[in-house]
Amino acid sequence: MRYALYFTPPKADPLTALAARWLGRDAFSGEIFSDKAIGFVPEDHAEIIAEPSRYGFHGTLKAPFELAASVTERDLLDVATDFAARTPAFAIPELVLGQLGHFFALVPAMVYQPLQDFAAQVVKTFEPFRAALSDHDIVRRKPEGLTEPQRANLLRWGYPYVLDEFRFHMTLTGRVTTERQAGIHDLLRDRFSDHIGKPLAISGLAVFVEEERGAPFTVRSWLPLAGAQS
Repeated sequence: MRYALYFTPPKADPLTALAARWLGRDAFSGEIFSDKAIGFVPEDHAEIIAEPSRYGFHGTLKAPFELAASVTERDLLDVATDFAARTPAFAIPELVLGQLGHFFALVPAMVYQPLQDFAAQVVKTFEPFRAALSDHDIVRRKPEGLTEPQRANLLRWGYPYVLDEFRFHMTLTGRVTTERQAGIHDLLRDRFSDHIGKPLAISGLAVFVEEERGAPFTVRSWLPLAGAQS
């Protein structure tokens, strides 16, 4: 079993519903959506959403980890509840559709320091709950392809893309071939037009769980940040 600290909008948020239908799965309820429920999709839709669908709609704050032997899920949830209650909600000024290598995601229009600080605080606060990576997990991250700071992060924090290397993104696709990228970009731009170019409220902290390796991630608990509008 692995846990992760993610951002996702609350269950009732329109962006949550829209993204769940695009990804074919609601991480809150576990509901599966057929393509017929979401309107037009490309023929390769199932292929390009397979990986992000398993993880659920989210932005990574602290990447999936096994619990250290000295702590329990209850300990994790108690600290997450306290952390959320003491951490003020805020908003990213503008959300845009971004392309990161060969995949697409919703990202901030520019680096936003309060978001960077929030993510760093999550990484550090919940580090005592993380069991050390196995050799297999380190190899799986392909450290030979990482920069020196990213390799150092992997060994220190269990994930390469934290602190100065952190870039917030809410993934919408897996790898998209070069010849398909323009079409998928236009489709996503239209599908998410109500949210692109708008602020994104960072109103909660979500604890996701993967019951066993390879299983879909689901929301174990969604915790409102201090002052978040209900």
